Amino acid sequence: MFRIDWNRRTCSRKGHITYAPDEPALRERLHAPTAVGEAWRCLRCGDFSLGEPHGSGPAEDAPLVPRGKALRDLFILRFLAVERLLRGLLIIVVAWGVWKFSNSQDAVRRIFDENLSVFKPVTEHFHWDLEHSPIVDTIRKTFDYKHSTLLIVAGALIAYALIEIVEAVGLWLGRRWAEYLTVVATAAFLPLEVYELTEHVSVLKIGTLLLNIAAVLWILLSKRLFGLRGGVVAFEAERHSASLLEVEQAAGTAPGRVGEAV
Repeated sequence: MFRIDWNRRTCSRKGHITYAPDEPALRERLHAPTAVGEAWRCLRCGDFSLGEPHGSGPAEDAPLVPRGKALRDLFILRFLAVERLLRGLLIIVVAWGVWKFSNSQDAVRRIFDENLSVFKPVTEHFHWDLEHSPIVDTIRKTFDYKHSTLLIVAGALIAYALIEIVEAVGLWLGRRWAEYLTVVATAAFLPLEVYELTEHVSVLKIGTLLLNIAAVLWILLSKRLFGLRGGVVAFEAERHSASLLEVEQAAGTAPGRVGEAV
């Protein structure tokens, strides 16, 4: 079965990350002299890279380099971040449209009524009551909304869009607070999305609902939020042990697993 090597995939795009520890024995295992210069083992993929190390110091101060499962998780989080950003920008456009409409309701109503009369001969020919069609009734109801109500709607949309954009930035950077925010905000709107499906079913609405449910469940379980699967202590221990394991693999204490895809 095909498996993505997230370590080498990331190194091919961003380059290797090397480190020279102060401990002589470990330093010797991470270093290799070559005919064209010294080489150091990458902390992400385990391959040797020619040139000076990117850093040096005690082994415990080596950078925490995401690898394997952590890189895959970061890829998924950034996919969700892009989706949140696009949604936030779209909501801003909708909010601007509501605000613009709130300042010109009468003019828009006149234009609508004038253009509606143009289509009446055609609809009457096909025996369709355009005046009382559901679409026209819905549009006309919006003309009756108060200016203040529309402003509140526009403000609420802007607030929602800002939450989405903040989520996007935090998820892209891999921040834990953004994971909590995403779970809480997304779960809060799930009942509304279900209600919208009872009013009108569409492929887009179903897809959005399924994506949001999957995102909430995945973030909750994989990131151990709200105490699940050991909570933040287990999550940090998992990250730390993965980093130590990488050092052990690079040092040759776990042969055959260097650069293993997760």
